[in-house]
Amino acid sequence: MEIIEVGPRDGLQNESVLVSTEDKVALIERSIAAGLRRIEATSFVHPGRVPQMADAEAVMAAVPRRDGVSYIGLVLNRRGFDRAVAAGVDEVNCVVVASETFSQRNQGMSIADSVENVRGLAEEARTAGLTLSVTIAASFGCPFEGEVPESTVLGIARQVADLGVDEIALADTIGVGVPAQVRRLLAGLAEVAPNARTRAHFHNTRNTGYANAIAAVEAGVASLDSSTGGIGGCPFAPAATGNIATEDLVYLLDRSGITTGVEIAPVIETADWLSDVLGEKVPALLGKAGTFPV
Repeated sequence: MEIIEVGPRDGLQNESVLVSTEDKVALIERSIAAGLRRIEATSFVHPGRVPQMADAEAVMAAVPRRDGVSYIGLVLNRRGFDRAVAAGVDEVNCVVVASETFSQRNQGMSIADSVENVRGLAEEARTAGLTLSVTIAASFGCPFEGEVPESTVLGIARQVADLGVDEIALADTIGVGVPAQVRRLLAGLAEVAPNARTRAHFHNTRNTGYANAIAAVEAGVASLDSSTGGIGGCPFAPAATGNIATEDLVYLLDRSGITTGVEIAPVIETADWLSDVLGEKVPALLGKAGTFPV
């Protein structure tokens, strides 16, 4: 099972402490040393909206370039895409939010405009030789509108799949999803987007993130997002808490006989280091309880 480390972007973007470029690069280097090979390194968004990501170009200029390591940059529009290409990302991730209210608050555009934005970038990404993924945010529920119809999520997935994107991620942005939803949405995604890789992004806001991750694996998902230490959240979603933790997820998968290629011990060490960087203990549990057997 492929695990994508999103701590440097989705993990740090909601933290109150401004983390230095050097520490962001150190987090990325530590993740690579632990065996993680796809890393969401930063986002190319307006620094006034997300101050933690104001040093995107500096981060990309300093990260180690190694065979087999792919850096993902989040973009919301053409300006961000151009910056990401110039900075040397390997993959571009666009976001389409599955509710109109959240789409306006998160990106300042409608769902239809977000899909058109992807349309405009798809050919540019192919020309640049970049992998293009689309994350459908709020796939499991919206903080402003409540329930999000599964037909809406799958309708968006069908539209972006028709544009030839390489990967589609279903994101539980506010941590409201449950395994039954995961199974239904991934089954539907396989039908409407049979040629796209599948990915899932869970938050543990209501303590269902790890159950959802296992449900996704059993439903055939190709990749799972997680964040070292379980840090993270969305600045534009009220009460959105951290991602599922990389070390806790690796423990769960390893003990379930599912190979990840990620070593737990260095991730736990990184989480301890990250606690010092942030000035507070990270929410992941494995660093507190320890592995088993010891």
